[in-house]
Amino acid sequence: MPLSPAGTAVFQGAARILSGLLEARTGQILSEGRAWRMETALRPVLRVHGLQTIDDLAAQLLRKQDPRLDEDVVNALLNNESSFFRDLQIFDMIHRQILPRIQEERGERTLRIWSAGCSTGQEAYSLAIRLCNDAERWQGWRIEILATDISTAAIEQARSGIFSQMDVQRGLAVGDLIKWFEPHGEDWRANSVLRRMIDFRRDNLFDARAPSGEYDLLLCRNVLLYFTPARRGDVLQLLARHSHAGSVLLLGAGETVIGQGDDFLPHPDFRGGYAPKALASDRAGRPVRRAG
Repeated sequence: MPLSPAGTAVFQGAARILSGLLEARTGQILSEGRAWRMETALRPVLRVHGLQTIDDLAAQLLRKQDPRLDEDVVNALLNNESSFFRDLQIFDMIHRQILPRIQEERGERTLRIWSAGCSTGQEAYSLAIRLCNDAERWQGWRIEILATDISTAAIEQARSGIFSQMDVQRGLAVGDLIKWFEPHGEDWRANSVLRRMIDFRRDNLFDARAPSGEYDLLLCRNVLLYFTPARRGDVLQLLARHSHAGSVLLLGAGETVIGQGDDFLPHPDFRGGYAPKALASDRAGRPVRRAG
């Protein structure tokens, strides 16, 4: 299928239209690196909608006659890269340090976790697996895991719990695969115990409807890097509104709250984690306990 050459003015004009759609719908900026991969990402969209070139696609978008086309383009351009137990040291810290601290300080036996920008769900399933493997510790607790993403395609896959052989080979231990997944044709499907633990919802961080109340652990990893500084500040304000004094926020390895407002500060106890400003200021080497 012919595509407009990436160096031509036609392609560059079309790329601006596509970038504008992505930013308007999701707040994400299409970086130069992602723009060069645009052709490959959009080939299936062109084929499904009977279009020949990126320029044809941009022209069709401008006509605003097919809402499904807009959604398909946005889904194709979103980066849904994910893997099980991505950055294993983070999951080890969650398991060995953060969750025990939360459990110790909770006045009620409820654990609430929000995975924001969950992509196809591997992060949320990884959390559920760790909690299930430590079921004795959490006996009698109500555990709520909310996982949200703006991509309808990503949420549909996450909700189905179906992953390819390649997906499960990326980070998932063989023991966990056998224990928590079932063969599904040539793929694998998370069993019903894991699927019931997680509430997957399509949601927009700039018009969030899914989160409610406060969460003990918030993960928003490798999401902020796609936003402008102003948009990052907006997302951090949202996360702060759904935090309490003892909440822990985890971002991606290349992300930080520094220079993005004052809602969070580096956590005094968990390396690479962030605490609401009230806790970070309050905890000067002494434990702070709170009522549930």
